[in-house]
Parts: sequence; C-alpha cells; structure tokens
Amino acid sequence: MKAFTKTKYGGPEVLQLEEVESPLLKDGHILVKVIANSANPADWHILRGEPYFARFSFGLFKPTNKILGADFAGIVEEVSRDVKHFKVGDRVFGESLEGGAFAEYICVPAKVCGKMLEGTGFAEMACVPIAGLTALQALINHGKLKEGESVFINGSSGGVGHFTVQIAKAYGAKVTAVCSSKNIDFVKTLGADQVIAYDKENIHDHHGKYDLIIDTHGNLFYSDYKRMGRRGVTVGFTTLGHMISLLLKRAISKFPLNQFTAEANTKDLETLASLIQKGKITIHIEKTYPYQQIPEAIGYIEAMRTRGKVAMVWEGMEETA
Repeated sequence: MKAFTKTKYGGPEVLQLEEVESPLLKDGHILVKVIANSANPADWHILRGEPYFARFSFGLFKPTNKILGADFAGIVEEVSRDVKHFKVGDRVFGESLEGGAFAEYICVPAKVCGKMLEGTGFAEMACVPIAGLTALQALINHGKLKEGESVFINGSSGGVGHFTVQIAKAYGAKVTAVCSSKNIDFVKTLGADQVIAYDKENIHDHHGKYDLIIDTHGNLFYSDYKRMGRRGVTVGFTTLGHMISLLLKRAISKFPLNQFTAEANTKDLETLASLIQKGKITIHIEKTYPYQQIPEAIGYIEAMRTRGKVAMVWEGMEETA
C-alpha cells in the first residue's frame, strides 16, 4: 500500500510517499480502507518532535512509528472476531494518536472509531475526530457545561474552535467568541452570540464574566481565567514556558482549571456524527488536498491561520465510495 513515512524528525519535507506492507488485523481491531484524512496541529508537532519531551512517547532519537497521521474516514475491510459494533462495508471515521492514518489502509482499535451516518461524506467526517472530540470533551466532560450558561471561547475560528462554538450552542449555552477581525463574520455564522476581535481589543484586559472559559488557542494566562471565569479548560499551549507557568499556578490554587488530551471513543464520535446529521454542526473545510500533497497540507496547518479544517482525499475515492 502507499503511505507517507518518516525516518527522522523535521518539517513536511521529511515525509516520503512509498510502498509499505499493509497492516495485519489484530484482536479488537478493524482494518479500514482510508478514503480521506484531515490535518491537525498534532501532526506537525509529532513530525517535528516538538516539544522535545514528547519524543519520550514518539521516539527519542527518531520516530518509532514511521507512518504519520491521526484523523481518517473510510470503509471497513476486515473485522476481528471479537468486534461486534462494526462489520465489513461500514463507513467509519476515527483517530489514531499513535499514527498510521496517512496511508491507504489503517488497522485501529474498534473503540476509537464511530459509524458515519447517512448523508455525511468522507472528507467532512475525516475532519471530525481530534478537533470534534477535543471540543466536545472540553465543554461537556471537563467544562461541565449546563444549558443556559455563558461560555467564553478563545480561538473560535480554527479547527477545534469552530466545533466548540457550535457544540456549545447545541447544548444551550450563550457564547462569546474570540477571533481575528477577518473572521468575525465566519464565527457569527457558527452561532456565536458575541464576537470579540483580539486585534481590536486586548483579551488580557477584558473584564466580562462567564461561567466557563475555553482556550483552544493556548495563550490565556492564569490571571485571565480567574478574572473572567468561574471555571476553565485549556486545550493547548503556545509555548513550553506558558504551559509550565499555567500548570504550576493551577497546582497551588483552588480555581477549577482543567487541562486534558481528548480520548477517542465510539460513544463520543457517534454523538458528534448525530449532531452533524441533525445540522447542529457544520464542518467548514477551508482546503482539500489530494493525498499526494499531504506534506503541503501539513505545512498549511502549521501556519496556524486555518479557518476551520483542512482535508486530504485519496485519489478519486471521495466521489466513488
């Protein structure tokens, strides 16, 4: 099968398209023919081996897993005997944080996949797993969002952010969203009740009061959470220093601030699929690349100016599958 491989850390230029052996089916796993992928910040972090301490998980001196990629959507080719929720021919989507998705086939645990529902396409559903799960779990699992509460979402126009705004509205929240001036109209179409342009107003001086603060961009200070919110969830960090500062202050304070990494599971993935089918979530795909340009897609997402998501489609498959 064709796959994008990496034998050293670096930028998109280290990715090579080559023929490799197809993965073998394992217990508790399904084999999926990949139709589409999406690009995430996690992909370029893993590709570059940054921050450096992440290499203890992904390979200290060189990558442990040669094939990059987390998000995918495709068709089930094989199912292990102990898997009951899926069958051959099912259209599925999911994620593998261990990599392996930027290939024609991927073998993954069944528990990290969900079924695609009628009326949804492979490219759009490939854009859901990491970003959609992060948004859903930030709001519901870790933010404990309740209907009628007010939510402040920093970084509302990107992959995670544009899901977070829509999911918050679907669960009955009043949303104040932060983005650049050029994305105000886009974020309003997502359902935000109020939009703040960070290039017009310094959010570190903002004095609004909210039940829940969600930071998908990763540049809010601990003082911002305490000043504006009753509780908070941070999804990422802009620098290692910022991460250390935030986590240290959280450790010595009673303010309820959560930090987490989203965990894929069938239940949450299928909750997202239902919200999409019902029109509660619309996935905005800013760019779609053919699979041969997966390195270019990674480079585009690394610039961190993406509105919504970036998808990659395996040759001719989205139209015929």
